[in-house]
Amino acid sequence: METPLDKGPDKLFLNTKEAAAYLGLKPNTLEKMRVYGGGPEYRKHGRYVRYHIDDLNAWSELRKRSSTSDE
Repeated sequence: METPLDKGPDKLFLNTKEAAAYLGLKPNTLEKMRVYGGGPEYRKHGRYVRYHIDDLNAWSELRKRSSTSDE
């Protein structure tokens, strides 16, 4: 499966659909996280929501666990 990063280093900002695919989530999940919190940082470019690839990686890194008993 092709990811946004396969399109080259200039594709650092992803829309909601691309960011969700990158994280293995549904776009609706990211939309809810924007409302209720807990999701990755995002930016507004005019009226468009964009996720920077580094912010997605950082958010994912914070959720790394080695056991189900980890908090």
